[in-house]
Amino acid sequence: MEKRNQKHFVLVHLGCHGAWSWYKVKTKLEAAGHCVSAIDLAASGINTTRVEEIQTLEDYSKPLLEVMDSLASDEKVVLVAHSAGGVPAALAADMFPCKIAAIVFLTSSMPDTKNPPAYVVEKLVRSIPPEEFLDTVFGRYGTPDCPLQSILFGPKFLAEKFYQLSPVEDLELAKMLARVNPLITDNLAETRSFSEEGYGSVTRIYIICGEDNIVSDEYQRWISSNFPPKEVIEIRDADHMPMFSKPQELCAHLLEIADRYA
Repeated sequence: MEKRNQKHFVLVHLGCHGAWSWYKVKTKLEAAGHCVSAIDLAASGINTTRVEEIQTLEDYSKPLLEVMDSLASDEKVVLVAHSAGGVPAALAADMFPCKIAAIVFLTSSMPDTKNPPAYVVEKLVRSIPPEEFLDTVFGRYGTPDCPLQSILFGPKFLAEKFYQLSPVEDLELAKMLARVNPLITDNLAETRSFSEEGYGSVTRIYIICGEDNIVSDEYQRWISSNFPPKEVIEIRDADHMPMFSKPQELCAHLLEIADRYA
């Protein structure tokens, strides 16, 4: 592919995961001739930060913000955010709107510009009965003035809620590599909403995963109606991990989105 047609994708993972969760998508997009940056957020993947060091959303998002800051002033990327990775991606868009051609929210917590950044995450967590979190471990850290929460998805939770349609090898990889992450709450992200002139000015696309066992089809559609994106796409037979359960279909959509908006 000629360099002038080359797009740059920046991939942001979900909680407790890392850049490793994009290995199939990264390979396919690069094989199509594009540049791909898969990011480890703080305390994720091989990033050496400890979760106790993460006191703010900016702390958690620091690796992504550093990548965005390093881009040439005239470069625009396609930012792809999975699940709770939507909140760090929205922060990056709020800070660097001119460097983003489009954000793709993949069965993701897509913030609006009226409520606090953590609004859609906290609403989702409250809507899930505690017993459905199975062997997920919730923890606490921070200070008495600003208590923070951590989360670690358990093996049973991963198998039944995230990876039920994904190859068993990818589930095993997740069991081996999952790390404790901060839970995105108002205390972590603060209550000032993202701006219309920053994040609100960036083109947004939402991808619904039809067989997601944790973020229901109904909730994904509510997120889309709460802050309507430019486009809504559906991958019907994808679980919460479409990069594993439907990698070819996901990549085809990402390439089409890049052609339209980048």
